[in-house]
Amino acid sequence: MLARHHDPIVAIATAAGRGAVGIVRVSAKRLVPFVQQLLGRTLRAREATYLPFCDASGAPIDTGLALYFAAPHSFTGEDVLELQAHGGPVVLQLLLARCLEAATQTDPATGQPCLVGLRLAEAGEFSERAFLNDKIDLAQAEAIADLIDASTEAAARSASQSLAGVFSGEIHALRDALIHLRMLVEATLDFPEEDIDFLRKADAQGQLDALLARIESVLQRASQGALLRQGITVVIAGQPNAGKSSLLNALAGAELAIVTPIAGTTRDRVQQTIQIEGVPIHVVDTAGLRPSDDMVEQMGIARTWEAMEGADAVLFLHDLTRSDAPEYIAADAVLASAIAEKLSKNVALIDVWNKADAVPHHGAHAGVTLSAKTGAGLQDLRQRLLQTAGWQAPGAGTFMARERHVQALRRVRAHMQEAALHLAAQAQALDLLAEELRLAQNSLAEITGEFSSDDLLGVIFSQFCIGK
Repeated sequence: MLARHHDPIVAIATAAGRGAVGIVRVSAKRLVPFVQQLLGRTLRAREATYLPFCDASGAPIDTGLALYFAAPHSFTGEDVLELQAHGGPVVLQLLLARCLEAATQTDPATGQPCLVGLRLAEAGEFSERAFLNDKIDLAQAEAIADLIDASTEAAARSASQSLAGVFSGEIHALRDALIHLRMLVEATLDFPEEDIDFLRKADAQGQLDALLARIESVLQRASQGALLRQGITVVIAGQPNAGKSSLLNALAGAELAIVTPIAGTTRDRVQQTIQIEGVPIHVVDTAGLRPSDDMVEQMGIARTWEAMEGADAVLFLHDLTRSDAPEYIAADAVLASAIAEKLSKNVALIDVWNKADAVPHHGAHAGVTLSAKTGAGLQDLRQRLLQTAGWQAPGAGTFMARERHVQALRRVRAHMQEAALHLAAQAQALDLLAEELRLAQNSLAEITGEFSSDDLLGVIFSQFCIGK
């Protein structure tokens, strides 16, 4: 641990603004003298006590509940005190100031300050303490932030599963199986003089194959969890007046973008997050793509291309009412060529034919045919987007994951695949086999934080709320 990890910390643990209840939280190695100084009495552990919260002169600040959790039976693994008061910003700031003041006052039993070094907590520092004191692992700590930030019910339920340890349990099971396989390989390396084929008799190949299959399963579920957390970004692009803004409004179910018959109405990006089967879809409406001398429109078009480059999928919108017009066909062909040239291969391109309501006898077209006006075909488009994202219906054990977890699991898979090649070579490559298994275990340990750098921890916990 760094030196700051031993400091007593305090913070307002509830969201900024007014509320019915507000919480001030303190965590430290030993809080008994501080509690006595702050509240004028001791508290029984894990028992709510209703009492006045007073300033240094004894004047009441507020009246509320005090809860004391003795180490190690607390969220952080240290002594924790929570003061639950009315949720006014001024009241909570007064309580926070009183905690800092009480910490400097003398403990009659020792003649020293009650709580030396009490300071304001940094973002995520309470959760970081819980991780450092082995109350939760890193994947569970991240699940706390994901649960708070969840934008859909499915995301919230999956984050709750991760917080409960479902994801961590999968990783620990993989680690244990991997350690057992490593033990067999190391035994073979350590006792080469013994005429015993440890690996063959222990079915090392079968164990490795089973591990690879399980890694694939966990990786697939983790990818689904990452999709629930991050969603996908979808950009609607096309010529002016193809119905891009109407499609955004139809998908969102609200009049978000201005729709007029005038070409070039949309000058800048308009974004809205919707959900399809619990998956967040960040839909971006953009300026119509066409040659223009208007400086403002040119800026909007430049931003359209920029948005397309950063998208996961692009909906190339076509206007069925103009699909027979030579000028429109030519412009669409030029635009399609430009999109194909500029877009990364990782960006999915979906052709969408709009205004089907105005052309009842339209022919068949590749892609999705719909009417943003009537809603016909929208469900087909939603399912196409989920298919493009690689989404599958979640099961009961779906857990939340992050992109770093997915990348770590992919590294594990790569190391295990290399290990399989070395195992096939038998004794000539056992040392390489052992090294690949070691690297695979390290990658697994990065997920739960058993093997991680302080820089990684700093990045992760800095994204948390103050007081959490």
